[in-house]
Amino acid sequence: MENAKIEIDTASQVFKLLGDKTRLTIIALLIKRDLCVCELVEVFNMSQPSISQHLRKLKDAGLVKEARRGQWIYYSLNTNSDFYSLIVYVTSLVPNQDEKIRQIEISNPTLRCGC
Repeated sequence: MENAKIEIDTASQVFKLLGDKTRLTIIALLIKRDLCVCELVEVFNMSQPSISQHLRKLKDAGLVKEARRGQWIYYSLNTNSDFYSLIVYVTSLVPNQDEKIRQIEISNPTLRCGC
């Protein structure tokens, strides 16, 4: 990203996606570790379809990728994205999400949903 140039229209779309508090927080959490939807539901107090919609937008933009583990899908940052270094930089400017990660680990929602 340091030497690569991004088209203004494309960069604008990415910034628009990251301008949403929920999506920015999802990205900041995914910097820490891969997560399934039920883990994200735990920290956002939102419905699974709402979280899935945010993830779909991030995936459609190429910022997030998914991997199937058994019958469950886990999401991670797409380190091959042209915007990966931008994401790393932007998330370095927002508050650390360790407390939310701890909340996920303590409540362990994957036991309830079977991830």
